[in-house]
Parts: sequence; C-alpha cells; structure tokens
Amino acid sequence: MSERPSSSTSPGDGGPSWPLPGPALSRLALALGLIATGLLLVFTVGMNRDEQPNAEGAAPSPERESRTRAKQTVPAAATPAPVDRPSESDEDELDTWSRKIERSTGIPARAAAAYGRAEMWLRGDRPDCHLSWSTLAAIGQVESRHGAAGGDRGIGIDGRPATRIVGPPLDGSQGRAQVRDTDRGEIDGDSTWDRAVGPMRFLPAQWQRWGERATGDGGGPDPQDIDDAALTAGRYLCADGRDLDTAGDWWKAVDGFRGPAAPDGYARRIVERADVYAGQAPG
Repeated sequence: MSERPSSSTSPGDGGPSWPLPGPALSRLALALGLIATGLLLVFTVGMNRDEQPNAEGAAPSPERESRTRAKQTVPAAATPAPVDRPSESDEDELDTWSRKIERSTGIPARAAAAYGRAEMWLRGDRPDCHLSWSTLAAIGQVESRHGAAGGDRGIGIDGRPATRIVGPPLDGSQGRAQVRDTDRGEIDGDSTWDRAVGPMRFLPAQWQRWGERATGDGGGPDPQDIDDAALTAGRYLCADGRDLDTAGDWWKAVDGFRGPAAPDGYARRIVERADVYAGQAPG
C-alpha cells in the first residue's frame, strides 16, 4: 500500500500533488458551472437587446419577418383568354376556352369564364394594366374555392352560388380585423360590423366604390354574381394606372384587395396559386 504524501509539502516548492478530496472537487465544479451560466446569460442578452416587442408585447415573429423580406415576383404568364370582339359575340370562344381551363386546372368552367371575360374586357379598357385571368382565379380560389363556399354545387349557370356567401363579422374576435359597418347592412346584411361578401369576398366599402355590372341587362352590380365580382376585382387591381406585369404594382394591388381584412401572407398565397394555374393551363 502506497503512502499518501505529506500535506506539509508546499505545492510552490515543486512537491508532489494529488487529487482534491471529493467535497472540494464538487464545490469547484459548481463554481465553474455558475460562471459558465452567467457568461451565457450575458451573451444572450447582449445579442437580443436590439429586438423590440411588437404592439402586442411579443417579439416580432421570425417567420413573419422572413415572409416580409421574401422576394416579390409577378406570377408566371398564363395562356391569355380569347380576344374580345366588341361588335360580335365571343361567347362560343369563351365557352370553349373555359372548358379547356376546367380540364387542365380544375377551375369550374363557369367561374373560369368569368375570370376570362374580365381579362378580355380589361384588355380593351386598361391595356397597360396587363391583367391576367390567373390572378383573378387565384383570388377566387383563396377566397371561396370559386364559389364552392356557398354550397357543394358551387357557382350555378346564372353565375351565383347556391347560398349567398357572407363572411363572419369583422369584429376583431378570433384574430379577425375590426371593421365597423360602412353600408348600413345593405350589402352584407350586418348594420354593426362589415362582412366580406360574394365569391371574391369584397368588403362593402370596396364594392360600393368599384362594383360594376358585367352584363348589359340594366341591373345593378351584385357581389354574389361571379361575373360582376370578377370584373369588379379586375377594375380594382388595375386602378391608379397600375401595371400588373411589374412586381411592385402587382403586390400593391393584391395586398390592398382585402384592405384591413387581409391576413398575413395574403399576396404570397395569391402569387403561388396564380403560378400553379399558369403552369397547368393549356398552351
């Protein structure tokens, strides 16, 4: 059995050393752990001190910031709708075209015809806008699944959903925007809060400003009518001299389409869906 060295030997004299007793070793490990934890906290606080909370008291969402910084591009070019012929009927060409769109994209032909007609008319009225049916179709899909939100049958032959499409009250609850009544309930049936209406889900104030009748039957514009809704959407998107072939104008138009009721990432969803439709459309 080896003899333990004498504790009277001074370490500074180059004498022998030996492992610390158990209790001393534990105290040393604890001290080192506390020092490491303190350094980690100082480093973390220093790195995050510039991150400011948002209005709700929470730090900005990295995911939301990433979406905001995402590169803004216009949707891919889609096969154009038929050429508008103001002096004669183009219903046969539009009908044939819309059925091809239905087969290739799944968009109901009745809804596709409305999107295509809006492109045709705006091509003549606002040629510098470069509105594409694929952007209107993307909005229609995101907003109401091309009118299917009004019932399984979707849009009927008359261009209207089986059941009126009226969204929930924009009363600020459940994450919704808060938009007080602007139409005395005449459009959405609610005299307290506004509600988005129709297959393109217009807010009443937007409809009152931009609504237009797509047929020359002398009637007033109806947000539940897919033809009126698609044409009105096109008029809004092309307003203020916008050119939808440019990313800045396209994103500004689509971001503003739902106004204060637009959810986060709305325009990103539209551009992605429009790209899908453009890629599926027949050449």
